Order: sequence, then C-alpha cells, then structure tokens
Amino acid sequence: MQELGTTLSSFIINEQRKLGSSAGGTFTGLLNDITIACKGIANLVNRGDLAGVLGVTDSENSMGDVQKKMDLIADQMFIDALENNGHCAGMASEEQDDVIHTSEGKQRGHYLVTFDPLDGSSNMDINMDVGAIFSILQAPEGIINPTAEHFSRPGTEQIAAGYCLYGPSTMMVLTTGNGVNGFTLCSSIGEFILTHPNMAIPEDTAEYAINASNQRFWEKPVQDYIADCVQGEEGPLGKRYNMRWVAAMVGEIHRILCRGGIFLYPIDERNREAGGKLRLLYEGNPMAMIVEQAGGAAYTGYERVMEVKPNGDPHQRVPVIMGSKNEVMKVMEYHKNA
Repeated sequence: MQELGTTLSSFIINEQRKLGSSAGGTFTGLLNDITIACKGIANLVNRGDLAGVLGVTDSENSMGDVQKKMDLIADQMFIDALENNGHCAGMASEEQDDVIHTSEGKQRGHYLVTFDPLDGSSNMDINMDVGAIFSILQAPEGIINPTAEHFSRPGTEQIAAGYCLYGPSTMMVLTTGNGVNGFTLCSSIGEFILTHPNMAIPEDTAEYAINASNQRFWEKPVQDYIADCVQGEEGPLGKRYNMRWVAAMVGEIHRILCRGGIFLYPIDERNREAGGKLRLLYEGNPMAMIVEQAGGAAYTGYERVMEVKPNGDPHQRVPVIMGSKNEVMKVMEYHKNA
C-alpha cells in the first residue's frame, strides 16, 4: 500500500516547531478553516452544472464586475468557515464592499484574512481553471471590529499567503515566509497531501502571459517589451518567446511556479485613474509573497508590489508584473529607460 505522505495540517505543525512560533494551534486552526472552505468550493466546482452553480446573478461587486453564482457561494463558504472557530478577528473579501466583522457572540481570534473566493470565475462556465487566493495578517491588539484601515497594510506585513487551484486536481499552494509548498487534495481521504515541496521559479524564461487584446492601451515600456518578445531570435532579446493566457491569475501563477514565466497585468489608459486592474490586498500582495518566496520577483513596473503603500481602500488596485526574476528585471529596465 502506497504511503500517503505529509498532510497539510502536519506540515504546518512541523513548520511552527522549527520556527519556534508562538502561534501554536491557533494558526494551524485558521489554515484548517481555510482548507475547509476550499474543499467545499472544490466539490461544487467539480460538479459544475450538476450542482446548479453555473451562470451569473443580477448583482455586481464593489468594482462593478458582474457576479457569478459561484462568486457568491464561494464568498459565503469562506465567511462561514472563518467565523465559527475563534481563529479570525475579521475578514475582507473581494466580493464585499466593506470589511466583514465576526458575528456577535462569536469568539475573536488573532488574525485578519483577506480573500478572493473565486478568482477567474468567468472560466467556470467553460470548465477551465479557477481558484481562490488568500492572505493572513496579524490582527491589532484590542480591536474587536477591525476597520478597512487595519487591513490596509503593506504586503511585507503578511505572515502567510496562498491559493487553491481547482483544475484537473485540486491544489493548495502555501507560504508562511519559509519557502513555498504545494499540496494536492486526495479525494479518497479528504486531505491535502504534500506533493510539491520547496517550489522554486526558474530565474530565466521564454514564456510570458498577458492579455494581448489590451495592447493598444499599454504604456510604452510594456508595448516595447512585448514587441521585442514577438521578434524572437531576431529581436534585441535574442530568443523565441511563447505566450500563454488562462484568464485566471491563480492558473497563471501556478504555471510560473511549476516551470517559470512572467505574468503581466500592467497599468493602461483605461484603468490608470483606478491605479491598475488587480486588487492589491486580494491578488497583488498574496501572489507577490508567494512568487518572492519561490525565488521570483514581483513589481508594479515602478516599485515592489509588497512595498506599495495602501491608501485605506480595501479594493485598491495595482499593476502587476511578476514571475521569473531575470525576466521581471528586464521589464523593469524598459520602464527605467522610458
């Protein structure tokens, strides 16, 4: 009989012992709450229309995006899992206008959690990759109902970040600031098992991911970089590039973690006033932490993503350029030269 290997819960407990963490079982319990939400979402995603969860609603989120049925279901599953066990002091969701307080009578914990409950939900209807992204911060002492200001902190203050990818298999990828590890959900026992230890992003790549339909709106540095990529061996970069686009950040970053690459969602003329497209707290910061912990780099084109100063809006947007370190730094040179 094949040995199952290390479960996610066991892995976190062992990591805390090595680090001498004072968080004890509370932090492990919080991650268990998150995995419960992810397992429930995975079940519905896998069943698709059999569970009646495909299609759109008649509502929009705070950024004006039309919400899918599964956006709302996944959001509520995260909230239900996080508020019942006394590990979480407050939550912020991409699908909610305001921060979420733990219900009256519920025990408050020591952590704040931000999450995008279903990244790439437009892929649901065509049976392509979707996922969830989460970030964990230390809650301020003595605060019963955290405000948006308490969540609006630089990405460098994150104590953990991760995502769950719902693809051919369900995977949880996690960092607690000591490297990046991937766990695959074993459906027979209902546990995440360590399958991808010490994930590392190759420093060099010849693969980029960008929504090329937005090309005419990009800033000149990104226009120039992509134009040089397209020229291949005859161009100034001297090699042939391949382009990929999944339309779900979780899928794009997971590919980069597995084989290298660069993901760009740059600022453009349509979202300049908003500051970019992706959300800093729900997408930019957690993915930047994961990428950096795996040896990659994450910048906006002008500064490190995790050093962006929050403006107090939990839905603050930011441009993103992240992935293989040497390629990201090439794009940074295009910005400097411009």
